[in-house]
Amino acid sequence: MSAGSLAWMSLGVCLLALLSSGAQRVSAQSESSLRPPSVPLVACDPYFSVWSPADKLTGADTTHWTGKPHRLTSLVRIDGKAYRLMGKDPADVPALPQTKLEVLPTRTIYSFANETVKLTFTFMTPALPEDIDILSRPVTYLTWSAQAVDGKRHKVEVYFDASSELTVNVPQQQVTHASEKAGDLTVLKMGSVEQPILAKRGDDIRIDWGYLYVAAPKKSVAMQSVAPRGVLSASFAKSGVSADLSFKTPASGSGDSLVGAVMFELSPSGS
Repeated sequence: MSAGSLAWMSLGVCLLALLSSGAQRVSAQSESSLRPPSVPLVACDPYFSVWSPADKLTGADTTHWTGKPHRLTSLVRIDGKAYRLMGKDPADVPALPQTKLEVLPTRTIYSFANETVKLTFTFMTPALPEDIDILSRPVTYLTWSAQAVDGKRHKVEVYFDASSELTVNVPQQQVTHASEKAGDLTVLKMGSVEQPILAKRGDDIRIDWGYLYVAAPKKSVAMQSVAPRGVLSASFAKSGVSADLSFKTPASGSGDSLVGAVMFELSPSGS
C-alpha cells in the first residue's frame, strides 16, 4: 500500500510540513464511539492547535482552539472525480462519504469510502512522555492511505493546503511568503510581515511571529505552490496534479488570503 504523509513541526510558530510516501497499513481497530465536542487534529500547544468542530471532517472548516479560522483543506480525485476530505471548500465539490472516526491518545483517524476506494486520513502527534525531545517538539503527522475495494486499478490524487491564517492573530495582518530549499526538501514559507515577537498577551490570542513551512521531498510531490486562497484547490478539482499554475501570487497579502499547497499521487493497494 502506498501513502502520502505530511509532518508538521513548530518551534514557537516555526511550523514545518513534510510530505513523503511509504508503506502504511490501514487501521483495523474497531470503530470508536467517542465523538468529542471538537475533534483534535493538531493539538501540540496553545498556539499550534487546530480542531474540527463538526461530526464530519467536511462539515465545517477547521479552527484554532479559540474558534477563529485556522483552515486546513484536503481534496482527493479518484479516477478523475474530485471529492472533499477536509473543510467546506470548494463548495461545489462533493464530500467523499466519511465512514468512521477514531480518536485515540496520539492519533485521530478518519475513514472515507465510495464504491471503488477506501481512504484513511490520520493525524498523529507523537506526544510520548518517555522521550522529552519528541514531547517538546510540536509535530503532527498527516497520513493519507488508499485501498481499492473492487479489485481494480484506480488513479488517486491528493491535495492539501494550509492557510496563512496559522501565522497571524487576526486576518487583517499582512503575511509574506518565500520558497526555500533544505536538503532534498522543497519548502514553502509563510509568516507575518511585522513579526511582533511576544508582543501580545491574553486568552483570545493566536501567534503572529515565526513562520509556517510547508516542505516536501522533491521526488514525492507532483506540485506545490503558495497560492491565493481557493485558486489552486479549484484548479486541482478540475485537473488534478496537472493543475494550472499560471496565476500570479502577490508577494504579500492579508492573513486569510494565501495558502501553502502540495499535491501528490497515491497507488491504492489491491489495484
